[in-house]
Amino acid sequence: MNKLPLIIKREYLAKVRNKSFVIMTFLSPILMVGMILLITYLTQLNDNEKRIIAVLNESGYFANEFVATEATSYVNFRDISLAQAKDSTLSLGYYGLVYLPEEPNLERVAQRAFFYSKDAPSASVLEKLENVITSRLRQERLRELGLSPKEYAEMDRSYNLNIETFDGLQNIKGINEIKAVIGGAFGYLIMMFIIIYGGFVMRSVIEEKTSRIIEVIISSVKPFHLMMGKIIGTSLAGITQFGIWIVSGVILLFIGLAIFDIDPSALTKGGMPQTMGNGTGMDVDSVTQNIQLYAQEIFEIPILAMLIFFIIYFVLGYLIYSSIYAAIGAAVDNETDTQQFIFPVILPLMLAIYVGFFSVFSNPNGPIAVAFSLFPLTSPIVMLMRLPWGIGEGGVPVWQLISSILILIATFIGIVWVAAKIYRVGILMYGKKPSYKDLFKWLKYS
Repeated sequence: MNKLPLIIKREYLAKVRNKSFVIMTFLSPILMVGMILLITYLTQLNDNEKRIIAVLNESGYFANEFVATEATSYVNFRDISLAQAKDSTLSLGYYGLVYLPEEPNLERVAQRAFFYSKDAPSASVLEKLENVITSRLRQERLRELGLSPKEYAEMDRSYNLNIETFDGLQNIKGINEIKAVIGGAFGYLIMMFIIIYGGFVMRSVIEEKTSRIIEVIISSVKPFHLMMGKIIGTSLAGITQFGIWIVSGVILLFIGLAIFDIDPSALTKGGMPQTMGNGTGMDVDSVTQNIQLYAQEIFEIPILAMLIFFIIYFVLGYLIYSSIYAAIGAAVDNETDTQQFIFPVILPLMLAIYVGFFSVFSNPNGPIAVAFSLFPLTSPIVMLMRLPWGIGEGGVPVWQLISSILILIATFIGIVWVAAKIYRVGILMYGKKPSYKDLFKWLKYS
């Protein structure tokens, strides 16, 4: 067992001294930050683009309905024909032309209204124009029924249902989705780490097996110790690289935002859910109260506990999948032959992400979410998605958390035992592409 630290050290140093590893360690944050800054800049540039829409209103209706916004402004054409309006719109480079023909009533105007543009118009622009016409048509219909604009405004006013727990704690709409996204981000990090660095373990085994170095190594080291040394050494190298990525990425991001004068708010375009805004019958005090509730709910997320359990689930999940990757690497002669074994390994991770998101979003303590947070191949991801709701009452029950970790440990021991058997036989097998039947036979060897 005293040789295990030497194997770990060897694997770690071999990985971190590799030229491609060093290059990607420092190049990846630059590429990622560059991509984020480019997307943010293009988004900001797109949002700053001002659309000018011409309006030819021959109907006598829609006097003040087309109101300019930050993204769109309107120019009214008067005393010209439709053909002249089209020519003027094209020559002036306007985004499009809204044509409202002269008709005996508003219903006919709405039916015969047109929007002319050089290319296919944006769906959001069309939706805004259609909303203007629909709203005006609705007002006209209600006016004919004897309703005043004030009465119409009161009738059209919507309300948000107040939400409160049985314990008297006020709740807010959309907070479950925010918590699920925060938990999902932690789970997604685990999945990406497992896929990337699990592949490193597999390729390392294949390289040593192909070069026949493995035959010399196992003459003095037990196959189990060699496999565990590879897994731990590669994981430490991965954690080192991941840490450098996070630190350098954050620093480069802030430097890039300052240099290129990009508004940081563009990174989170859209802000809080729409239920917080005006236009839903909420006054300023209600909006302020909602903002405070959102902030309170987010600050009450157990970040420290999530970080602790992130490390626990990350280590256990990575060890389980890395053992499988090591066994696959030992069973084949080249990376091409691994394809038949890789998909069944990645499938539980993909299932955890998609099923976890759908089940946790709707019901974090529902039977599907609980089942997948206990199943060992999906629990590192799904359990982290549930943790933002807290631990204990109203959140993840303590017994489920403990059971999940114990099941993971037991599964790790079992998979390592199985993987070690495949690894022990597979590293000395050459020239034959193994099948699942062959792998089952290797498990029977004593």
